Amino acid sequence: MAKIIVSGPLAIFSRPELKVERVSYPVITPSAARGVFEAILWKPAIRWNVHRIAVLNEIQWTAFRRNEVSKRAPEPSMALVDSGGTAPVLFADSERAQRNTVALREVKYEIEASFEMTSRAGKGDNPAKFADMFRRRVEGGQHFHQPYLGCRECVADVEPSDGKQTPIGQSQDLGLMLFDIDYASDKKKPLFFDAVMKNGVIEVPSYQQIKSQQKARKAK
Repeated sequence: MAKIIVSGPLAIFSRPELKVERVSYPVITPSAARGVFEAILWKPAIRWNVHRIAVLNEIQWTAFRRNEVSKRAPEPSMALVDSGGTAPVLFADSERAQRNTVALREVKYEIEASFEMTSRAGKGDNPAKFADMFRRRVEGGQHFHQPYLGCRECVADVEPSDGKQTPIGQSQDLGLMLFDIDYASDKKKPLFFDAVMKNGVIEVPSYQQIKSQQKARKAK
């Protein structure tokens, strides 16, 4: 089991049901937490699973406006690539839109996760090897890419946990929260779970438990 402290001055864990205005969940989502672990150590041989999120700083909000683009840059077709034609372009100035963002500020979490070996593990791969690799990378401040808190402009600081952190004493029903994207599905469906924070701690269910909860909701 691996524990890390993740903090930053700004965080945006966007709620998917609010598509125009960016409104953050009140705490980090399991998928964003998994992204932090993968930023430190990602290998095809392992898959990270988040088990526990402890909120160490009081939940604080901030609001501001950001310039965004209304469209994605168009992807050239294979026929265009093969012919060497001119690729379509997107001019940000003509597609710019100003949107309101409700974000979190001065966040700090203790996140507990573990990894499991995948079918892509090689003969020399074993859990002890990757556990030691992860520990050394956290202690040395190494990562494959800059860890972030929801959006890439929200840079995260990561450090080892000494296990002595005290969560906030707040309890709250957070409602349905994004767990992750089900990449096993052909349509890549989002998975949600009933998030409850008890004395500052969120116990994250497993993928199998999430699937069971979804089946139970559909049966009602």
